Amino acid sequence: MKRTIKVANLARVEGEGALDLVISDGRVVKANFSIFESPRFFEAFLQGRRAAEAPDLTARICGICPVAYQMSSVHALESILGLDLPAPWRQLRRLLYCGEWLESHALHIYFLHAPDFLGYPSGLALAQDFPETVKEGLAIKKAGNDLVSLLGGREVHPMNVRVGGFYRTPTPAALQTLVPQLEKALALAQKTVRWVASFTFPDATWDYEFVVLRHPQDYPLCEGRLVSNRGLDIAAADFEDHIAEEHVRHSNALQGFLLPRGAYLVGPLARFALNYDRLSPLARQAAQEVGLAPACTNPFQSIIVRSIELVFACEEALRLIRTYTRPPRPYLEAPWRPGRGSAITEAPRGILYHRYTVDNQGIIQDARIVPPTAQNQKTIEGDLCRVAAQHLHLDDQGLTHILEQAIRNYDPCISCATHCLRLNVIRT
Repeated sequence: MKRTIKVANLARVEGEGALDLVISDGRVVKANFSIFESPRFFEAFLQGRRAAEAPDLTARICGICPVAYQMSSVHALESILGLDLPAPWRQLRRLLYCGEWLESHALHIYFLHAPDFLGYPSGLALAQDFPETVKEGLAIKKAGNDLVSLLGGREVHPMNVRVGGFYRTPTPAALQTLVPQLEKALALAQKTVRWVASFTFPDATWDYEFVVLRHPQDYPLCEGRLVSNRGLDIAAADFEDHIAEEHVRHSNALQGFLLPRGAYLVGPLARFALNYDRLSPLARQAAQEVGLAPACTNPFQSIIVRSIELVFACEEALRLIRTYTRPPRPYLEAPWRPGRGSAITEAPRGILYHRYTVDNQGIIQDARIVPPTAQNQKTIEGDLCRVAAQHLHLDDQGLTHILEQAIRNYDPCISCATHCLRLNVIRT
């Protein structure tokens, strides 16, 4: 007996993808998570461009996390120039990154993922029954939007970041105007933690190799070494010696894997597990109040971790604003020289790697970009097999729902647009 289920309009993932699930004799044989959106060849068209253009060009890869692309890009290029920016510039970049985390996490929690747990087909349907709750999520997101707009020049694809710093830096008074809004967002983020922790979660506790940035003092955003819970501890420059990518026939996106161990996990669960001691005080308190241990390995509970990171991002943004001293000038300069530079930052969905080779005129000769979703693909497929095996007793509609929900655990950023996910279940 062969059964095929097609879901043609799943609107709560970013981009176009599909899942082919094969079940034979009551056993899950295969779960292929394919990304069939057309390749956009960013790495190729960066070749021959001026390196100074890379931060703005790569930001166009994603409309949800453009700051992450800009940060990884400028840090990689500054490593070629030997530019080690002093604290005021680094703090401004960290503040900008906080804005992006607020935007992305609030969007995911309230509109993409919470509807799964509450039985709604969309965030808009959820808003019809719980308008005040969704308004609170939008208020958190707007706080992030306004922070990105002030520092980056606009809410989407900010344009104020450049190699060496910023084109313009804000006055302390300008940043102070955001404090009331961020204080409100902080209170709402704490409320969000309690709200999502009340959801009912499937039983799914699995063993992952977490890979994240680790900084001596800070919860990771822009800086740190790459570490894992199984002994990895490297600088960004060594990324390609330990992590490789491969092409699989069922996907247009490369799949990352650790040499020689295979699949690994990046993103909120990994950050929370390996950087719990670096969380801000209120974020750690929020985790303790809902009983979430740093060793959480249930991917469905990633929504709680994202809400805890909302608390962190608000609290960290307020701290940075209150201690801000305007740099004496917007940026530092250094002459271009031939070299190769790498950097890793923590996008909302996990580590984002950039590497560039430039000549003495500052022209890019080669580029490599490894986004979080590409790195998580193998783990997503493994989780889908495990989730399906646990829920084979469900009918096709029920099985489809739990698998869609499992994919959304990762908030996969297939592209900057939300289209659909096709799901085919084949039973033999």
